[in-house]
Amino acid sequence: MKYGIIGAGAMGYRYGVMLQENAGVQVDFIDTWQPNVEKVREQGGVSVARDHENRHIVPINIYYPEEYMGHPDVWIVFKKQMQLTDELQRDAKAGIFHDDQYVFSAMNGMGHFEKIAKYFSPDKMICGTAMIATRMDAPANVDFMGVAGTEVMHMAPYNRETPDETMQAIFEDFKKAVLGPVWAKDWQGMCMSKVVFNAVCNTLCTMFQIQMGQFIAYDGVRDMARQLFDEAFDACERAGIYLIESRKEEVESVIEVSKAYKYHYPSMYQDFSKGRPTEVDYINGYIAKLGREHDYVCRTHEFVVHEVHLAETMRQFKK
Repeated sequence: MKYGIIGAGAMGYRYGVMLQENAGVQVDFIDTWQPNVEKVREQGGVSVARDHENRHIVPINIYYPEEYMGHPDVWIVFKKQMQLTDELQRDAKAGIFHDDQYVFSAMNGMGHFEKIAKYFSPDKMICGTAMIATRMDAPANVDFMGVAGTEVMHMAPYNRETPDETMQAIFEDFKKAVLGPVWAKDWQGMCMSKVVFNAVCNTLCTMFQIQMGQFIAYDGVRDMARQLFDEAFDACERAGIYLIESRKEEVESVIEVSKAYKYHYPSMYQDFSKGRPTEVDYINGYIAKLGREHDYVCRTHEFVVHEVHLAETMRQFKK
């Protein structure tokens, strides 16, 4: 099958390059960030390293939406939550979406599937999560973090009880690409499992501007994680959403994943450090909103959201 990547950022490059190189499928990249597109064209591809080593240029096809004339079988969407609405509107106006196309997304946070469903048939949508760390240090310059072959991702149909034939073919391509796909039964529980993980690691590492390995050097990490997880699990259970991991497993995953990616700065920190808005409203903020909708107040998550926004506001005084 042929794939199109919407959003040539850290994860868009990760999925596209691994599909192209490992699965041998055709991949086109769509992006709207001019420095990124022009740098790819200038250097003949995207510059890729693995854990800071073996940097090389991978030739790719990259386009602005308005100049794209291709027709991929599957779109893979990786945009920041706050950019997604404008991106989808621009892509739709450019006429690159078609009724026969499937779409997959493993973006951070929640709320994006409802936006994507405005442009694609819900029966052709696949929800995903990815425990795959990637850095984008400059336009057309990415670093795949973690030992090759340790990638893990989950996927589930958005509007089907079981995957159809095309969805299974996408799964097989992801498997050939060594992205470590695993089917999940329920997309909401699957996605919320990643949201509550990010609500600990991404948010706290951002607040203290530290790497994941530095984060778990503190003896109180388990207690901090447990407090945030307990609120998130309580909110989800009141909403009838049941995560694919237990509370204990989530706590232990913070330690194990942070050990595996000890030199990694989470994506929220990468945005924060570059002066961009963070996705905290779609992570901790989403958990807090879910709780209030079901008569449960996630006071820690609400406080953490304010702390991150306070840190964003304080950047103006650090010139």
